[in-house]
Amino acid sequence: MTIDWWTLGLQTINVAVLIWLLGRFFWKPLAAMIEQRRAAAAQMLAEAEAKRAESTAMFAQIEKTRAGFAQERDRILADAHEGAEASRTMRLATAEAEAIALHAAATAGIEKDRQAADAAWAATASRLAVEIAQRLAARLDGPAVRATFLDWLVKEIQKLPAAARRAVGVKGVVLEAISAAALDPADQDQYSDAIGAAFGAKPKIIFTADPALIAGLELRGPTLVVSNSWQADLTHILADLAHDRR
Repeated sequence: MTIDWWTLGLQTINVAVLIWLLGRFFWKPLAAMIEQRRAAAAQMLAEAEAKRAESTAMFAQIEKTRAGFAQERDRILADAHEGAEASRTMRLATAEAEAIALHAAATAGIEKDRQAADAAWAATASRLAVEIAQRLAARLDGPAVRATFLDWLVKEIQKLPAAARRAVGVKGVVLEAISAAALDPADQDQYSDAIGAAFGAKPKIIFTADPALIAGLELRGPTLVVSNSWQADLTHILADLAHDRR
């Protein structure tokens, strides 16, 4: 086998030129492009990492904010619950106070009505008792009863102050003697003598009748009134009963 050294030399030269050309015009630009692409990729990775870190920080801030919102929500709910409980307690206390006041007012009203009813019944019973006494006393009128009332009248006159008795003896003084039934002239004379003796004088006496007295004898003058009848006694009794009910 024969080696063509010229051909081998030319091919070697061609390979060397090709390698130089490739290194000169292909590998350096390619390497620069690769380095540029690598730097761009590294920058993109760095930016991505920064974005990831920023996103992580943002998510952490969001979680913190959410936790704050949860705490605020819990606080608001707790405050609302506490306020509602305080309002409910206040409403219950107000309602209880109003119920107590209404109960006290109702009790006072019932007691007042009961007292008014008791007073009305007592007044009715007192008037009925007095009416019964009046009817019974009216049936007792007679000479003996009239004599008793005359005796009582004389005693009441004798109890008057001396000045009052002397005033009856002044000239011109007229007394009115009132009986439940009209007195006959003989009785009038007897009553005049007894009354005059009690006064120690001889006053002029006019006799009149008033059935409302039921029984008795009353004496009236310019300066005196001597009540001496069933009507006066029953009126005093009714007044005493009304006073006792107060």
